[in-house]
Amino acid sequence: MTGHRNRASARAMPLSAPRLAVLALMGLMIATLLAHAARAEDEIIRSHGYSYYGDLSYPPDYEHFSYVNPDAPKGGEISLYAPGTFDSMNPYSRKGRAGTLSWMVYESLLGEMPASGGPAPADVYGEMYGLLAESLEYDAGKTWVIFHMRPEARFADGTPVTAHDVVFSHNLFLEQGLPSYAQAVSRRVKSAEALDDHTVKFTFAEGISRRSLIDQVGSTPVFPKHWYEETGARLDEPRLEAAPGSGPYQVASYDVNRRIIYKRNPDYWGWDLPINQGRHNFDTIRIEYFADDSAAFEAFKAGEYTFRSETNSKKWATGYDFPAVRQGHVKLEELPDGTPPTPNGIVFNLGREVLQDKRVRRAIALAYNFEWTNESLQYGLFEQRHSFVQDTPLQAEGVPEGDELALLESLGDVVPEDMLTEPAVRAHESNGSRLNDRRNLRRAMKLLDEAGWTVGEDGKRRNAKGDLLTLEFPIPSSASATLGAVVESFVSNLKLMGIDARFESIDPSQYTMRNRDRDYDLVFDNYTSFLGAGTGLMQRFGSQEAEFSLFNPAGLASPMVDAIINAALEAETREEEATALTALDRALRYEFFMVPVWYNDSNWVAYWDMYEHPEEMPPYALGVLDFWWFNADKAQALKEAGAL
Repeated sequence: MTGHRNRASARAMPLSAPRLAVLALMGLMIATLLAHAARAEDEIIRSHGYSYYGDLSYPPDYEHFSYVNPDAPKGGEISLYAPGTFDSMNPYSRKGRAGTLSWMVYESLLGEMPASGGPAPADVYGEMYGLLAESLEYDAGKTWVIFHMRPEARFADGTPVTAHDVVFSHNLFLEQGLPSYAQAVSRRVKSAEALDDHTVKFTFAEGISRRSLIDQVGSTPVFPKHWYEETGARLDEPRLEAAPGSGPYQVASYDVNRRIIYKRNPDYWGWDLPINQGRHNFDTIRIEYFADDSAAFEAFKAGEYTFRSETNSKKWATGYDFPAVRQGHVKLEELPDGTPPTPNGIVFNLGREVLQDKRVRRAIALAYNFEWTNESLQYGLFEQRHSFVQDTPLQAEGVPEGDELALLESLGDVVPEDMLTEPAVRAHESNGSRLNDRRNLRRAMKLLDEAGWTVGEDGKRRNAKGDLLTLEFPIPSSASATLGAVVESFVSNLKLMGIDARFESIDPSQYTMRNRDRDYDLVFDNYTSFLGAGTGLMQRFGSQEAEFSLFNPAGLASPMVDAIINAALEAETREEEATALTALDRALRYEFFMVPVWYNDSNWVAYWDMYEHPEEMPPYALGVLDFWWFNADKAQALKEAGAL
């Protein structure tokens, strides 16, 4: 009873002036926070486009993107080549081998660039502008978004594109799309509903990053609901019959494993939109298929197709000395590439027990001799790649310091101590005068010994249980001869270490299946570079879908990488985002799930001289199928000269 009376007496005592002031200040702060929260909920942003930070380079009344030629003539044909085979025109199924550009016939609420799949425009990063949607609105907290669609939008069969098609397409991807995509999106998007025929609303989950929500649903391809219901087709099955899209190009014809022809739709609904000015200029896009790159190159020399983006250094250095080049009929250009080079290389399958030991991975990596490979097989035309964002301000350098160090330290035990004190991992150096750098081979064999893989009397490495250290490395038979030579030289060094390494060239369709099933120890593959934060980083590098994500060929699952990606997603300023992405580059290199190889900071292109492009090229796309155009006079001159 005494204690109760004391508590009652304490409550009844008058408050001192300082306590009154503190409580008043706390009340004011709470009221202010509630007011801000209420305003955030009430504040609605309405716009003609979207960027995460709300800043757009092009105003609502923009007439066209700054880099295009708005007066570019329409007409003509451009033809490219594709390697291997195809047996489907459905690009969204795990099964089958989809035809090149088969996804290009579809559009999304916010516009994309043909052939690259990236958001338009190509001169800024992280901005998207309305295509099927003329505008959008969303709350300041990005808990929902409403798209107002263009009533004039039509599929190629003449039926309107409606909000019901958008909702249907969203649900179709969740029910029948790639599992990694479906799981990621279903966790973030709570619902999609058609408010009327041309208004669609998406509501997002609470307690997650606001990144990759509006842009995710805004970039999802829109399919015709009526076609799927009438045909009974599924998104997860390979098929040659393609649903009609709403885009400027539609499938005109195909000859399985030989060619695909796309034609510009003269009745395309969106020709007058600002986003389309100066774009989609060719009447016809033709894709020619060849079994391998050597056959494809000979066909280009003969004019069987007319544009070639070259990636083979030997061909670029020595192959283009043929009559059509000397006579000026074929034009060669090195065009700037402002995007980070693709992080490609020799990827370790971390699902294999033997490759879960980083010492083994480092030993295997030492078999790759970049310097010898570049000089002996690639004519010295490449640079060694070290980073996942090579040659950009996001590339991690030296030891972490400043804001990056503070971020890494804030993540606690998931960040190893040596990553805080050691410089960012760089690719090893080799002696370029000979393939088998003896110093690196000795280092590699010491690492293998330490990992318990010792050499027996037969020169082969085995563990304590007597298991042979065996590695399988498949590549597609359609790959270039240079890639085959690179892999073969790499494997020969592995054998010198006592590793039973097997290099196998297999049919492209079989290779595709093995790649999807992750049926390999080593594979020459790539990840996607990044310049901004988005939940796509989780699909590529995150743990949750690591076992089956097609975008994560190593199966990387790292709590440290997950934590850094989450920090990037939660960044509230561009500066915080850049700090987190630099830390991500450092962490990915530390995890060492890929042997980085070479890169080129230019686009090597060769084409029969009847195409033109803007004088000032945008940094983020070559754009040959987007904003290049056909010169009819030049084409006629080639014909008159007997060149084509």
